[in-house]
Amino acid sequence: MNHADPAAARLADRRDRAVRAAVEHGLVDEEHHPVAALLDVTAVREAAASLHAAFAEVTAPGQEVLHAFAVKAGSLVPVLRLLDDCGVGAEVASPGELALARAAGVPAERTVLDSPAKTTAELREALGLGIALNVDNPQELERLDALVHAAGGTSSAPVGLRVNPQIGGGDIDAMSTATATSKFGVALRDEGARRWVVEAYRARPWLTRLHCHVGSQGMALSVMAEGVRATWELAEEINTAVGCRQVTVLDIGGGLPVNFDSDETAPAFADYARLLASRVPGLFDGRYGLVTEFGRSLLAKAGTIVARVEYAKSSGGRPIAVTHAGAQVAVRTVFAPDAWPLRVAAYDAKGLPKDGPAVAQDVAGPCCFAGDLVARERAVPLMAAGDHAALLDTGAYYFSTPFGYNSLPRPGVHGYDASAGDAPVRFMTVRAPQTQADLVAESGGPHRDALTQ
Repeated sequence: MNHADPAAARLADRRDRAVRAAVEHGLVDEEHHPVAALLDVTAVREAAASLHAAFAEVTAPGQEVLHAFAVKAGSLVPVLRLLDDCGVGAEVASPGELALARAAGVPAERTVLDSPAKTTAELREALGLGIALNVDNPQELERLDALVHAAGGTSSAPVGLRVNPQIGGGDIDAMSTATATSKFGVALRDEGARRWVVEAYRARPWLTRLHCHVGSQGMALSVMAEGVRATWELAEEINTAVGCRQVTVLDIGGGLPVNFDSDETAPAFADYARLLASRVPGLFDGRYGLVTEFGRSLLAKAGTIVARVEYAKSSGGRPIAVTHAGAQVAVRTVFAPDAWPLRVAAYDAKGLPKDGPAVAQDVAGPCCFAGDLVARERAVPLMAAGDHAALLDTGAYYFSTPFGYNSLPRPGVHGYDASAGDAPVRFMTVRAPQTQADLVAESGGPHRDALTQ
């Protein structure tokens, strides 16, 4: 595979070496582990470094910036620990994600709670821990009022309000969160909403943040920047209305889209940061602290799912490679292939890249329904039984959001370090492969007789 971008070439080289080593070490094998997920630790560290550098280039000297990883994109404790080690905090959207972040050692001051359905218990916990939280709606704010009043009228945690500027969507409706009818945040263009927001801040000096996230994959950078500008303008309006700098931190969300067409990282964090600097210069004059919540763009390129080809067959004249990676690990790709296409790389039985002419073929998964295809008519070297199919750019979401169809066990996730030239690839267990005993226990095995007693 030829690459004009040296970084992309290094990424591909590390991946090829890791696939071969995974086969050699039995992380992917015929008997017990027909599918495994591999995470390039070097790629994760490089992505985090590029994020820090991109915003350092445009922020004012001393301006505070917290980059918080969207935990839903990679809800695995060792991954969160790695990112924390890279200076990236955690944006959580459930009690479970908060528990994972805490287990990873992410400090409260680098944790942000976002969710459209926070319970009173979740709000109380966040206040008690000093975790920053963004209120989604007026009813939640009323609930928080009671908790703050019980605590003496002040909040021990940073609190903001999430707003929806209603500027429109992107190419994927499900990923667009700033549409006219989005479920997230206070809809600013609804009648009376903007006035209500200003008055909410005027009545609550402890509201010191403002949050907006307009979407992720499929969003144009210009639309993302428009959402940030709308948030900054509202913060300026609030501060003018209350007569002081009450809003001191702007949480601009994440959502940088990922290029799923090649190994190149495009757009880059620097592209987005420079666009923001040109469209919203006041964002970087030092008057506001900043929070970002990137997820997919930090992990996607670092991940590869490797699956054995169990059988090679044909139907209607079209070759089909039947593999062990389908909807159970690539649910979005299987059910919405036009929105979430994945690249597929072909490796032989030893884990070496396959040569030969590209042949249009379907790449099928093991799930028992006809639509379980991760690629349709994909032109790659013809795969045979015993080969390996690799799903690329799967470091975000694919590892940690499985689909429990057919009670297929969750594959092992293995970090790897292939950065030391010709040195052996080093693997680290992130999540052990799920056993059949684990599956039985998860599916009520210990309560076998509960319904017959």
